[in-house]
Parts: sequence; structure tokens; C-alpha cells
Amino acid sequence: METLPGLLLGFGVALIFVHCAKSALQKASNLPYPPGPRPLPILGNIRQAPASFPWLTYQEWARPIVHFQAFNNHTIIINSATVANDLLEKRSQIYSDRPQIPMTTMMGWDFALGFIPYGSRWRQYRRILHQYLRREASLDYRAIELKKIHDMLRLFLVSPTDFYAHIRSLAAAIIMSTVYNYDIKPTNDPFVDLAEASLQRLGASVFPGAMFVNLLPWLRHFPGWLPGFGFQAFCADTRVLTQRMTRDPYVYAQQNMLEGRDTSSMVAKILASGKAQGDSKIIAEVAGVAFAAGADTTVSAVTTFILAMATNPDIQRKAQVEIDNVVGSHRLPDFSDREELPYIEAVYREVLRWRPVSSFRFLRDCLLLTSLQGQSSMPNYKVITFLQGPRSFRIFGLLELVVVVDGDNTLFRAMCHDESIYPEPDKFKPERFLSDNGKVTSDPRMNIMAFGHGRRVCVGQHLADDSVWASIVSILSVFNIAKARDSSGKEIDIPGGYSDLLISHPEPFDCAITPRSSKTQTLIEDTANRDYSDTVRS
Repeated sequence: METLPGLLLGFGVALIFVHCAKSALQKASNLPYPPGPRPLPILGNIRQAPASFPWLTYQEWARPIVHFQAFNNHTIIINSATVANDLLEKRSQIYSDRPQIPMTTMMGWDFALGFIPYGSRWRQYRRILHQYLRREASLDYRAIELKKIHDMLRLFLVSPTDFYAHIRSLAAAIIMSTVYNYDIKPTNDPFVDLAEASLQRLGASVFPGAMFVNLLPWLRHFPGWLPGFGFQAFCADTRVLTQRMTRDPYVYAQQNMLEGRDTSSMVAKILASGKAQGDSKIIAEVAGVAFAAGADTTVSAVTTFILAMATNPDIQRKAQVEIDNVVGSHRLPDFSDREELPYIEAVYREVLRWRPVSSFRFLRDCLLLTSLQGQSSMPNYKVITFLQGPRSFRIFGLLELVVVVDGDNTLFRAMCHDESIYPEPDKFKPERFLSDNGKVTSDPRMNIMAFGHGRRVCVGQHLADDSVWASIVSILSVFNIAKARDSSGKEIDIPGGYSDLLISHPEPFDCAITPRSSKTQTLIEDTANRDYSDTVRS
């Protein structure tokens, strides 16, 4: 039994601790909020929360750090690379959480790694994915990637005007083959159609102002028959799509594995390893994350590359000269050529910088009380990270990237459009990634940023990196890309706009894709009979 003096001592220590903690909280809470639009009483900035193209609204609010609130929910937008690095990298242990976005849960997307709060479930899912998508493991998928890319090249020969559909098929084919060992149908594939339908609904629903329920979570408890609550039926329909998206291809892969027809897919490897303890729901959701994360982003990046080449013929020719000098004309390039193709590497990196893939980054929660350059950052503050500027803002990758804002409040620049690092940021200039000796720059400020920050960095970055780079070098080696021409022979301008979704795509455009020569056409046709078992892994 404790003695009275001991109890009093313990009670006194507890009182001192509570007093110190309370003082620290009061001191931090007395710090000013970052600047932002003037809030209305009670409502805060709820009427100003953007429902579409949110980065344009944030441009009007441009500050290094911006604060706004909806009722009592406070959000901080980071517009500074320095602040982003300090928080998302150096203090990632407390800035790796996710707040709940009501629409994601209601649509059945709360299994996705990008939406899971930082904790045991997030660590379990990421650990499984990392095991099969880390650098060494991703080398096993290179043969699949090259085969699917060469399939796309043959489709370009047959119907070049349908290039966008062929790129979509490529991205889905790579992911479905690596994850499920499933070969998609050329059109109207049931698994792909399910995923695209659910992803499109997700992309339009996750911005804070896209649906009022994202700002006022308690609205989810009202019945859908009330006026203004149609999102309930929308979410219910989407939830069915999402459940089928994860379940149906998993059942296909599981059956193939049990019948001995598949040992190489990600699903088969997870089942064989026992890492998910036989929990079919976990395996189906982890596999669904891999598909959802990879397919649409690859489509956007490769389509942006096509757009860039159609509008920059001199850069295209320079890239093709490098390929001809290194690879020659007797074969198609492969992964073993990458180190010898610095200009192609620069083109690839410029594609990711110039028009990054995602319009918007997910929110982050701060797990602990901290201060942000003398301004308060309370535990329920969210950090929005996004990229690009000044007219339309997109970023590649699944998770986090950060905006950089010019101090003059007249031009909104993102990290990848920071003129101090990237002069003339709106121009497509691969040379910015090359040193004077023609090698890829070693400047750490110009590392590929597209895959995120800190502990939330994209787990599939190696597969995505290989897929996009190999697509770029393969297309350049055998095709010329130019603006389309009308019936009078006049070039048709490419508008260059992008969609307002979670993953941003170029607005539809026409271009001319033609074989560089009869010899390259033969190279493309010969891939139909190629054996890919000798594909270089390193």
C-alpha cells in the first residue's frame, strides 16, 4: 500500500505536469493564425471554400502560409518549400496523419493508402505494398512493362488518332498484369471499367469544398431523401462500384493461384507469403490500392509527354538524335540504356515538372502541438499540399507536394515553377535538368519531386518511374509526333488546358503520330513475336 507522503508527492508531480502542459498549450494557442481571407462570424470561410479548381482560389489568397476555417475546423495551406520541407520531411513523424474526408468513407474509398490515418492499419498496408513495389521487387515487372508498351506502339500504328485510348489501355494493362496477372480486353474491359467509374467519382468529390459534407461531416447522418442530400445516393452507388473494383479482380487472381495458373502476380505472392494472415479483405484492398494509385497517373504523364512533343518539335528531334546515337536503329531501347540517355532523362523529368499529374493533394493532420514559424499549428490543423502555377495547378504522384508562392502576391508559383530554380518555368525546357557537361544535374533542389514527401511518399514510385520513362523513350525511338492539320493543311492549335479532377488530364487534343521510317515500322511490328524473358532487370 502506498504511504500518504508518497501519494501526496505523486499528486504534486501530476499537478505540476498538468500546469506546465496547460501553460504550453495556452502559449501556443495565443500565437496568431497564419494570414488568410477574413472569416465571417461562426461560418468562418465556408462560403469561400472552392468547389472546383481550388488552386485558383488559393492563388487569390497567396501567402507563404495561408489559414482558413469552416466553422471551428482550421486548415493551413503550405505555400513555401522551406516550410514544407521542415514539416513534411524533417518532422514527418507528426505530420504524416490523415484527417477523415467524409466522402471517401461514404464512397468506400477509406481503404486507400492515401486516405488511411497514420497508425497500425496504415503501416500494415504500406508494409505489404512496399514488399512487392520496392526498387528490387519492381525490377521483376520490367518485362511486363516493356511488353505492354510495345503492344501500345503497335496500336499507334493501326489507329494513331486514338492515342489517348491506347495510353489508357497501356496503364491499365501494366497494373492489372503485375497485380492480378490479368490481360485486359482492348475495349470495355469489365475490371477496368469498374475502376475508372469509381475513380472518376472519387476525383470529383474529395476537395474540401467539393461537397458540403466534407466541411460539415455531421451532414452524413441526414437521410438522402431530404432536399440537398442527393450525395447520399451518389455515395451508395459509388460504394458498390468500389467494392466490386477491389473484390472482382482479387477473386480472379485468387482462383488462378489456387489452380496453379499464377505464381507471379502481386496477389499470388501475398497469398503465398501469408503476410496478410489469409485475410482476403486486406489482400483485395491492398491490391485495389495498387491499381487505383498507378493507372490514372501514368495516363496523365504519358499524355502530357505527347502534348509536349507535339508543341516542341526541336526538343523531340534532339531527343531522337540521342536515341539514334546510343541505341541505333536495329532495336528498340530498353532499361539498360537509361544511364546512357541523359537528354531522355531530362525530358522525362521535365514532363513531371512542367505539367504534374494531380490537381490537389490530400490533407495532413498534425499529431502534436507545434508551431509553424511563429504561427500556431494546432493538432486539428490540416496541411494542404499541391503544386503548379500560375494558371492551372497539377502534380504527379499519389500523395504530397507543395506550393511555392511568390512574395509579391501577383504570381502564384509552385515548387516546380519556382523561377529561382527553374527559369522560365512555363516553358518546356529539358536542358534545365542537365549540367554543363551534358549529364543529369546533381543539384538536390532538382531531384524528382513527383512522388511526395516524408512517410507519405508514393509507395509505387519505382513502378511508375519505370513505366513512364520506358513509354517516353519507346515512343520517341519509333514515332514522330506533330500537331494535326486540317483539310487545308493548316496546323490545328492545341489548347493546353487540363481537367479539374484529383488526377488532372490534358483536355482532348488532336495530333499526328507517324512512324519515323519504314525500318522503325518493321521494328514495331516485330515486337508481336518478341520473347521478353531476357529483359534487363538492373
